[in-house]
Formats: sequence, C-alpha cells, structure tokens
Amino acid sequence: MIDSHIHLDQYDPKTIDEQIKKWQEAGITHVVAVSTDLTSAYKTLELKQKHEDFIIAAAGFHPEQEILEERELEELLTLIRTERAISAVGEIGLPYYEKERLFAKYSEQTYIDVLKEFLKISVEHSLPVALHAVHEDAEKVLHLLQKHQVKKAHFHWLKAASSVVKEICKQHYYISVTPEVCYRLRDQQLAEQVPMDQLLIETDGPWRYGGAFKNVDTTPLFLKEICRKLANIKKRPREDIVRTTANNAKKLYLNWG
Repeated sequence: MIDSHIHLDQYDPKTIDEQIKKWQEAGITHVVAVSTDLTSAYKTLELKQKHEDFIIAAAGFHPEQEILEERELEELLTLIRTERAISAVGEIGLPYYEKERLFAKYSEQTYIDVLKEFLKISVEHSLPVALHAVHEDAEKVLHLLQKHQVKKAHFHWLKAASSVVKEICKQHYYISVTPEVCYRLRDQQLAEQVPMDQLLIETDGPWRYGGAFKNVDTTPLFLKEICRKLANIKKRPREDIVRTTANNAKKLYLNWG
C-alpha cells in the first residue's frame, strides 16, 4: 500500500523512525511526503535521507497560508529545480478555507501567479504535481493545468462537482480518497466516479478524522480500512484495490511502468 499524500514532517520527530518501521511491517511500501513551505521541504528531505526507499519527497507551497517572502519563495523554487531527491511538486494549489482572511491581504491573482511558477517547474522538469484544489477552485486549477500542459497531476482529497470530476478524469489526472470514504457519502460517490486506473489512496496525516477513526492518531495504517471500503464500492477484491492503487501511485510518482 502507498499513502499518496501525507505531511510526514508534521509527525513527532522523536518517534517517526519507530512509526515508519511499524508501517513498513504492516505492508506500507511508500509514502508521498508533501511539504507546505521551505522549512517543511528541508525537513522532508532530512527524513528522505534516513528512509530513502520509503519516502517519495515533494516540495511546494500550501496555499492556505500567507504568501512567502520573495527570497524564501525563490529558494524553494531553486530547491525543486536542483534537488534530485525531490520527486514531485506539492502541495500546491489555491486557498479555499482561508480565502476570506488571505484575500483581505493578497489578491487571488497573487496566489494564481505563485501556482503558475510551480506548474512551470513541474513541466520543465517532468515532475508530477500534488494539488490542493477543492470545490469551485478545482475547475480553476484544472484550467491552469491544461493551459500549462501539465501531464501528471494528483488532485488530493478532491471535493468538486461531478462534471469537474469527469473532466479531471478525462485529462487522465489522478484523484485520491481519504479515510472519509469509509463514512462519508460524498467521498463514496467520488470513489464510484473515478476509474480504477486513476484512483489513489491517502491519509493526509496527521490530519484527524471522524467515524471509526475519531480520537485516533492518523497514520498510513488507515489505508487498510480505505482499501476494505473501496473493495465494497468498486465490487472488487481488496487485494485488487491494494495492488491497483499502489501501481497507480508508482506510475505517477516513480515513473513506474
């Protein structure tokens, strides 16, 4: 199993090595560790050095925060261009949940311009992008991907109209579901719509969940329950879900196959 989206740098550094060992013993072969800013990217790369074969490292700017200072943004962009240990650009996108607060200080165009910089790098260096693009922003980001001819993209924890989901799939981009698919109808309907060869699984850890996961620390071990639920939704053997979603992640993030 591959966790296609996790904030590994936000876990307790004192216990993360031990946790990773437990995850591997439970059948987690890789995690895609996304970053939120420059400091986050460096922390992710430090973890990558210690767990090279387990971590697929991504560097980016999470949009639900204030714009980086120009110097910091330039350093982050340069890091992505030059650091061979970085396999993807992410997490990047447009703000939605903090939109009101952020747009009181910055324009939407400012965030779009920053996103474009990351998309250009992804195209120049043939790197996949991990996207934060939800609700009406999903369509905006989709149009930017098409405009910049981005070939490999992953809409993580997608929330969007069925018509937008259909167009994302038509462009052969990937979509992941989180533990919410185990207890939320919206996510179950999304899983039904996404073709098997474009479906990924993720935890977005250490983000907390409800349902059977309430008051439980989020780890990639949740992928087992996600696969069990997807087997029911897709009417396929659980082993097929595990194998197919892992292969999809390898194709996207490891250029496998």
